[in-house]
Amino acid sequence: MNLKTEITKLHYTKKPKGILFKLLKFFSLFYGFGSGLKNFLYDKNLFHPRRVEAYVISIGNFTTGGVGKTPITAEIAKYFIERNERVAIISRGYGGKLNKKQVNVISDGINLFYKADMAGDEPYWFAVNLNMCAVLTCADRYKAAKYAVEKLGVTKIILDDAFQHRKMYRDLDIVLVDSEKFFGNENLLPAGPLREGPEGFKRIDKLVIVSKNTEHKRAEKLAEILEKKRHIKTLIAKIEPDYVYNIISGEHLQTGLEITALSAIGQPEQFYKFLEKDYILKDKLTFDDHHQYTKQDIENIEGIIITTEKDAVKLALLNRPDIYALKLRTVLDIEQLKIY
Repeated sequence: MNLKTEITKLHYTKKPKGILFKLLKFFSLFYGFGSGLKNFLYDKNLFHPRRVEAYVISIGNFTTGGVGKTPITAEIAKYFIERNERVAIISRGYGGKLNKKQVNVISDGINLFYKADMAGDEPYWFAVNLNMCAVLTCADRYKAAKYAVEKLGVTKIILDDAFQHRKMYRDLDIVLVDSEKFFGNENLLPAGPLREGPEGFKRIDKLVIVSKNTEHKRAEKLAEILEKKRHIKTLIAKIEPDYVYNIISGEHLQTGLEITALSAIGQPEQFYKFLEKDYILKDKLTFDDHHQYTKQDIENIEGIIITTEKDAVKLALLNRPDIYALKLRTVLDIEQLKIY
């Protein structure tokens, strides 16, 4: 078990102990000071976020790891596209090889300009799966948003994973919470998964409890508790398994087979649980989030591989014919979310 895996385990242990946790807790003091100071400066209008001439929504979360931003961002983008809005998703481009200091147009909504290894897995997935939606990457979200408005005629901008990115003004802040992981051990980074302290709640416009399960009672209860406690409109997004398909041919895979599960996402446990319902898992191979796959990573794996859609866009570059991906369906009432 590597250090990153051990730290992640501590993040989601209710009452962590040990020397490593104590050391991380010490560094959390510095992280908390920096995060708190930044928020104080923006809250007191000593720093000012920059605006663009478009309606801006941020999709973010309080914690690290895979909460479910990608499918929910896609659903909101589809909602606007169906209403003939010119939409752009702006991401930092984690895992991609492109220069993050410059504006990179992954797709203009019609043309795809980069492959997954250059663009990053999430931006590439957006570009491939969302017709008529521009996708841009840049560490400076304002610069990318300004480009999208001025060069691409965008009227609606969705900032992917940007709740803590306060340099950019947004009209609506939507924050996601994992129904199973919740806030982990409730410590700040690096001792826990929290990216900021409770002061962040006052910036949230809408909360979405993400239920990556086949039953949703826990998510429903959490939504009820959080809405009463925080006085923030809280909804549930249900992310459920749909089917498994070949990442090259698109052919569906029958259930009951022996497979190897492969992933490089923030929180892969639920992905494995989904597969265990319909397949015999002979092995689970987990890489670090945003891992760039090589042929050496999979050359010793025999038989069928099932991965996530996020991983599939990179694994497809390796041209192995027996790799499949789990298709998820997202159920979220966008009208009830009231994103205008």
